[in-house]
Amino acid sequence: MAQSGSADAPGVSVIIPVLGADGRLRDTIALIRNQDYDGPIEIVVADGDGSAAAFVDEEVVIVDNPGGRTPDGLNRAIEAARYDIIARCDAHSNLPAGYLSTAVATLKDTDADNVGGRQVPVGSTWIERAIAAAMGSAFGAGDAKYRIGGDAGPTDTVYLGVYRRSALERTGGFDTRFLRNQDYELNWRIRRTGGVVWFEPKLEVAYRPRSDLAGLWSQYHQYGWWKREMLARHPGSLRWRQLAAPGLVVGVVMGGVAAVGLQRPLIAALVPGLYAVVVSVATIAAVIKHGLPGFGVALALPTMHLGWGTGFIRRTLSGKRP
Repeated sequence: MAQSGSADAPGVSVIIPVLGADGRLRDTIALIRNQDYDGPIEIVVADGDGSAAAFVDEEVVIVDNPGGRTPDGLNRAIEAARYDIIARCDAHSNLPAGYLSTAVATLKDTDADNVGGRQVPVGSTWIERAIAAAMGSAFGAGDAKYRIGGDAGPTDTVYLGVYRRSALERTGGFDTRFLRNQDYELNWRIRRTGGVVWFEPKLEVAYRPRSDLAGLWSQYHQYGWWKREMLARHPGSLRWRQLAAPGLVVGVVMGGVAAVGLQRPLIAALVPGLYAVVVSVATIAAVIKHGLPGFGVALALPTMHLGWGTGFIRRTLSGKRP
C-alpha cells in the first residue's frame, strides 16, 4: 500500500535493498513516512534473506531478492514499484524531512533524469569521527561532489538518487554485474544516453562510516576493485582522481625496489615522504575544522588511499575480461 497524499504531486516509490535487516530499517521507514512531501509515497523493500518482515508493517511492499545482491534487488524493487519517480534509499539511511519534496521539485525544475546530493559521514566513536572527517575531505575524496559538496548543477554521480522511471527504462536499470559502483555505472549510462544527473547540495543524507580501520580498508579495497571494473567496461568514464590512489601504491612499491635492489634510499623515500607531508597538512586541516585527534585522521587517509589503490591494481592484474 502507498501513503496517501495530494493528487497534484506525483507519487514516489522509495526502494530499499535489504540484507540482514535490523531495527535501523524500522527507523529508516519511519523517516520516509515523516517526509513533508505532499504526494503519495510507496515503500518497496527488496528482501535478500527474509529478515525484513520482522521490521516492517503490511503497508510496505516486500519483494524477494534471492541471493541478496544489491543491483538485483534494486531492479526487482523498481519492477514492483507503481510510481514514475523512483527514490533509492538504503536500509540505514537517515533521510531529512524535506528530502523527497526537494528532490522532486529539482527534477521538475531541471528536467534531470536523476537528482541527488551529498553523503555526510557522521561518526559516534572517536575513530568513526576521524574516518568521517577523512571521507569528507578533498584529500580523502578528490573532487567528488557527493562526498565533499559543491554548487548545484550537472555532475557525474550523486549519493542515492531520485530517478525518473523513464530514464531507468531507457538504460535498462542497474547492471547486475556490478556488486559495487552500480550507481556510478548507471549514472554513466544515463549521461551517455543524453540524460542529466543533477547535484543538489540541499540533499544531504547522514551516513555512519565504518567503525574500524580494517572495515575501512575492506570497503575501499572493494571500491577500487569495482572502479577498475567500471573502467574496463566503460573506458571513457576515466577521471583523473581515479588514478591517484593506484599511482600512490605503485610509487611505494617502486620506492621499495629502489631501496632494496638499487640501494637508493633517497629515491625510495621520495613518494612516501611527499605523501606523508600532504597527509600531515590534510590532518591539521581536519583537526582545525572538526576538533578531532589528528592520530585517527592520519591513519584513516592512507587506509582509504592504499586500500582503494590496491583493489584497483588487483583487479587490473587479475586477468579478468570485461
